[in-house]
Amino acid sequence: MRIARFSIDGNVAFGAVEGDGPDGLVLDIIKGIPYAEFELSGTKVPLSKVRLLPPVLPNKVVAIGRNYAEHAAELGNEVPDVPVAFFKPTTSVIGSGDAIEYPSFSNELHHEAELAVVIGRMCREVPRERVKDVIFGYTCANDVTARDAQKREKQWARAKGFDTSCPLGPWVETDLDPSDIAIQATVNGEQRQLGRTSEMIRSIEDLVVHITEAMTLLPGDVILTGTPAGVGPLHVGDEVAVTIEGIGTLTNKVIKRG
Repeated sequence: MRIARFSIDGNVAFGAVEGDGPDGLVLDIIKGIPYAEFELSGTKVPLSKVRLLPPVLPNKVVAIGRNYAEHAAELGNEVPDVPVAFFKPTTSVIGSGDAIEYPSFSNELHHEAELAVVIGRMCREVPRERVKDVIFGYTCANDVTARDAQKREKQWARAKGFDTSCPLGPWVETDLDPSDIAIQATVNGEQRQLGRTSEMIRSIEDLVVHITEAMTLLPGDVILTGTPAGVGPLHVGDEVAVTIEGIGTLTNKVIKRG
């Protein structure tokens, strides 16, 4: 099931996405919240009549760096011995169709297409065999990075945590085998990145186990699983799209920060 979060006439709701093609999609409004048992209301609205919001409002976004060997190599980095984790704040999260604001402290903004894992229940110290039980679903993500600031500052808080640096969407797919699916990024229609989740150095199970050894994850929290090779520059006016097989396409335009 595809679960979207949206606004219409000033109201915010969750809905199940039904239909095919951009003109045939409708939202069946959900009674309650999707992390618990819920019912479909039967009240349907065309997707074209709503504004898509970030599909979740995470308490935290835990991102993993250098989880694809070719991406680590293209930036001159070694594959780390253990997963490299960092945070992106909730203020960095935007939805599909929202603008990425080019930060004033950078002259080298990069796209990073990623599969995002959405947590469905509070969990800590999750054993490998229970990882699937705590996952709500999957969505597309773009770990937008101020590459020059990342290199200059030696840590990644500002470079990867600035406002609008974490596009998520367009919705959460709850019925997906993420073990070997395609991830693609295009800029103005030109392909930049193309990889498969089977190329991850550490699997989703590895990452959930590693992260929850240290911290409690809450419903709606997001894990970014790393990006394949092909990252590259974004400029004001560019339109960047992240497409993941079985989920959909997350699209954002880059604007000058006002």
